[in-house]
Amino acid sequence: MASKLTPKLFSWLILPTLLLIFLYSLSLPLYAPTSPKSKIPISPSCNLFKGKWVSDPNRRPIYDESCPFHRNAWNCLRNQRENMGRINSWKWKPDKCDLTRIDPVGFLGSMRNKNIGFVGDSLNENFLVSFLCTLRVADSTAKKWKRKGAWRGAYFPKFNVTVGYHRAVLLAKYEWQPKQLDDSNQDGLKGRYRVDVDIPADDWAHIGAFYNVLVFNTGHWWGFDKFPKETPLVFYKAGQLIQPPLEMFDGLKVVLENMIAFIEKELPEETLKFWRWQSPRHFQGGDWNQNGSCTVNGPLDELQLDLWFDPRYNGVNKEARRLNHLIEEVLKGTTIRSLDLTHLSEFRADAHPAIWLGKKDAVSVWGQDCMHWCLPGVPDTWVDILAQLITPHILETG
Repeated sequence: MASKLTPKLFSWLILPTLLLIFLYSLSLPLYAPTSPKSKIPISPSCNLFKGKWVSDPNRRPIYDESCPFHRNAWNCLRNQRENMGRINSWKWKPDKCDLTRIDPVGFLGSMRNKNIGFVGDSLNENFLVSFLCTLRVADSTAKKWKRKGAWRGAYFPKFNVTVGYHRAVLLAKYEWQPKQLDDSNQDGLKGRYRVDVDIPADDWAHIGAFYNVLVFNTGHWWGFDKFPKETPLVFYKAGQLIQPPLEMFDGLKVVLENMIAFIEKELPEETLKFWRWQSPRHFQGGDWNQNGSCTVNGPLDELQLDLWFDPRYNGVNKEARRLNHLIEEVLKGTTIRSLDLTHLSEFRADAHPAIWLGKKDAVSVWGQDCMHWCLPGVPDTWVDILAQLITPHILETG
């Protein structure tokens, strides 16, 4: 009798068990968490910054429009930007290796009790928002954070990790000076912005001891659209006006030299430091204030890149490569690592907010946004690269 009942009893036990396993599998996240110590070291021959975008119809963003750290103008899902599915179906494939997609749980586990900071302009903020929304997948209890001079950020209590952004668009200290009486012979001058090339902006001057990883950038504000001849930049060093007066590009070089010297001298040696190269713009038919547009349907071909970005062609998007040459020159011989995200981003003319800015009159007031990036989108690949560069260092140094 017992031998006849055993199969039936077994069936009644195994079926509910299988059902529970199936239901549990549905609740698992879209990514597969891995142990931080299982990361494969990056080969010396691996250049994550050179490669191509390949179509991957099964690729899905890690986060969505509900992330509380979004900035409205970049939340392209909520703003119903066209082609968001296609924008996020491209995968960056380096030429001689693979780019591992970030595992938020594993990454935060390796960063436990450590902090990451971004310093610079709104393109570093764009980077930060992607990072925060990605990491929040691993810790839904993450809280908004704004201390120590930070513009914004988040604290992840499950891992005791803080990620912050310090807005410092020129990196150096600068302040407005109204027109003086002896300026009466200068037609159209409204005043000046004094830049102290050897003094870091207060927003980040004293943060070095707090962060274990720092990502710097500047460049997008160094143009005559931000500082026209009516309100120019004037450069000071050691409290004295630099003579003869510097043009803007030469002023940028002096600021870079001094800010990098400050970083090398004042920030702890063990802090992992990156300098993010320029994020390319994709304006067609004019600049942002001249009806420039970027309603492009897909990535550019490699043969198109020089026509869009090479300074020799004097196009509206030439600034990124020009500034990168300067940044590369000044970084030589320092401990700051280059984060060359320019080339991979040049392809992606299709991935900006463009006319989908979330406010009714935004385009008529500000023009299309062909500079910042939709989220989720291209900055998520920046996050993958940064995580793949950070993790081996953190695991090695503890």
